[in-house]
Amino acid sequence: MPSLKAIRKRIGTVKNTRKITRAMKLVAAAKLRRAQDAIIAARPYASALATVVSELAEVAGKDSHPLFEERPGKKAALVVFTSDRGLAGAFNSNVIKKVEAFSATELNGYTEVSLRLIGRKGNQHFARRNANITSFDAAPTGATALTIAGDTATRIVEDFLHGRVDRVFAVYNEFKSAISQQVVIKQVLPVVPDRPAGEPNKVGPDYIYEPGKEELLERLVPLYVQIGLYRAALESIAGEFGARMSAMESATKNAGEMISKLTLDYNRARQASITKELLEIIGGAEALKG
Repeated sequence: MPSLKAIRKRIGTVKNTRKITRAMKLVAAAKLRRAQDAIIAARPYASALATVVSELAEVAGKDSHPLFEERPGKKAALVVFTSDRGLAGAFNSNVIKKVEAFSATELNGYTEVSLRLIGRKGNQHFARRNANITSFDAAPTGATALTIAGDTATRIVEDFLHGRVDRVFAVYNEFKSAISQQVVIKQVLPVVPDRPAGEPNKVGPDYIYEPGKEELLERLVPLYVQIGLYRAALESIAGEFGARMSAMESATKNAGEMISKLTLDYNRARQASITKELLEIIGGAEALKG
């Protein structure tokens, strides 16, 4: 059995760890609130843009913009969102496993699969495995999410237009709640306009467009791609904070249970030590009597 001094030292160490995990949980909870507010603020704009692009595509036709072009799948690119730091449970590993499974199954027939990685954890994993990494950016924050989404959208649109890729998918953690994130894979290119969930797909009035439908699509479709990546970045940010808050809450709880167990071990060891000393005193006294 460890000595009393060793057990006391271990209890102190676990208590310090519990302070750190509790503080990290509170920080993650505060940042999660701001990330949720950012998602809520972005949804109306993304929803309206999706509706406009969908209506224009229905009227103008699929041949009205090059980003609508469906080509035989030969080269694919994956835009993968992970975090820069760990201590977030299975947040990063779930995305990595999804990418590997999707590449091995759905993209098995493609001649080339490239990765555009956003987040150090994903880059560290795939770089060690010599994956085909086209670009790497640090994980987005509330201040950098729009810039990263814009730069990434520009890159993948150029790749698609020049025939370097035929399909582009975004892989990220979709935020459900503070304790739940779901890894989703969404096709980014070619663009498949879809109406927001719950909105009926009905034919509207015959509008007169000024400027023309093609001119509008020329500006709106690249923006649609950018906003899709921006929303994915916001979902990933909120999912990371939710996962970290949940992981730190579990770590704090486990630290408390460990402290209780170590305190019990300490009391038992102390009781055994006192009993041993008493027995030695009694034995010495009996020896003197004899």
